[in-house]
This record gives sequence, C-alpha cells and structure tokens, in this order.
Amino acid sequence: MPVLVASDLDRTLIYSAAALALTMPDARAPRLLCVEVHESKPLSYMTETAAGLLTDLGDAAVFVPTTTRTRKQYQRINLPGPEPTYAICANGGHLMVDGVSDPDWHAQVTARLADQCAPLAEVQEHLLRAADPVWVRKHRVADDLFAYLVVERELLDEDWVKELAVWAENRGWTVSLQGRKIYAVPKPLTKSAAMREVARRTGADLTLAAGDSLLDTDLLLAADQGWRPGHGELADTGFTAPSIRVLPDRGVLAGERILREFLGAVRGAGAGPQPGA
Repeated sequence: MPVLVASDLDRTLIYSAAALALTMPDARAPRLLCVEVHESKPLSYMTETAAGLLTDLGDAAVFVPTTTRTRKQYQRINLPGPEPTYAICANGGHLMVDGVSDPDWHAQVTARLADQCAPLAEVQEHLLRAADPVWVRKHRVADDLFAYLVVERELLDEDWVKELAVWAENRGWTVSLQGRKIYAVPKPLTKSAAMREVARRTGADLTLAAGDSLLDTDLLLAADQGWRPGHGELADTGFTAPSIRVLPDRGVLAGERILREFLGAVRGAGAGPQPGA
C-alpha cells in the first residue's frame, strides 16, 4: 500500500531569501537551488541536498504539495523530482489532478463554505475598513475563497491581528500571520480534508505531513505522523501533539531535515516505488 506525504511548501520545504536563516559562517552555508522565479527574479529556494531527497521521496511515495497558495502562485514553483499527480492548493479549496483542478471537489468545498461560515464579501469589507493604510501594502483575494493582506511587518500593530482573530472566529473564519501576510481563511477550508480525499483515491494506508503555520494545524493532526520546524507560528505558540515531532532546525535546513524524516518514515514502512506519484 502506498504512503502519502502531504507537505506545506513555504517556510516548510521552500524558502524565500528572507526566510533562509543562514546563521552559519558563509563558507559553510549550503548550496541552494532556486525553485521559483517571479517577474524574472529568483524567489524561493531549497538546498541542493533537499532537492535530491525530494526526488527520492517522489519515487518512493505519493508526494502531495499542500499549500495555501493559489493555483497560479503554485504553478510558479518548479520542484525537483517526479511531477506530482496530486497537489492541494488554496488551503484545500482546489485539488489539482495532473495540473487541473478537480471540479467536483471544488464544488463540494464551495457548498460547505456557503453553509458553514460568513461570506467572503463580509470579510473583505471588514479588512478594507479596519486595516490601517500605514502598514497595509496590498489587499488580495485568493481564488474567490479567502482573503489576505500584504503588510509592512515592522509597522504592523500585533494587537490588531489579535482583534481580527476574535472578529473572524465569531464568523467561522481563522486568522494566520505568516511573514508579511495576514490570512483570513474560512474554518471549513482545510488542507486536511483534501489530504483525506487524496488518501482515499490512492488507497494510502499511512499519511505523513509537515507544516509551520496555524493553517497547517489540522493537516498535522489528521496525518498518522507529522513534523514541524523550529520556526513559524506553530513554533512560536509551542504547538505539539503526540503524533507530531518537533524539530529544532530552523530556516532552509529545516526543509532538508523534514525531507530526511519523510524519507526515513517511508522506507521504514517498507513502501516501494509509486508509479505516477
């Protein structure tokens, strides 16, 4: 039976220049591979060692990139290894199958959102009204599913984020602060639901996951085994659970460590190569 590996991408497997955390002497810094270019500029990286590990993982398991990115943002990423058959985008709002969003899954998700939480328009309106132009740089809507702000982190009022979280909670939404972005996401929009659907379709009897942010909590708890790095929202709050291993590694080296952990668990489970994974 196959092993399914569902991993968050940003600040878990891939890292912007600002998030690399290269604290070692320059001469000992790892060689980096650029895996994303945006507007002709390199944007995201992993170590060359991590790239080799990911290639091995793609051969040994059903690897499922699992991200809050929109489909368009995800498609900018050029990961090493076999092209994944499945990918989870928009925090579970889109289940990509061979690069195309599954319409039945998306219809199920949108119906669930309409039934269980306040509409996106209400949240958008609140963000436009309540956010301070002093620190807001962009207002964005992701695939007509959720909203986020791009902010100047140094100027951001952290108490405002806490107040927004309370406001959102009462309307069935979750707030997550990741780097320079503040996300407002409907609670029923989850990575874990999409992961379970991929597990059902592939017949996976073991699920592994990794992530660093509040929006990865349900994914980590739903997996049989999970890992989180020593940075990010979950590290800041001390989040843990019996099935989740807390790693001390931070920055791009944490991504390498997570891939080693995945590969060790897959090989320990005796999983063989996964054609088309």
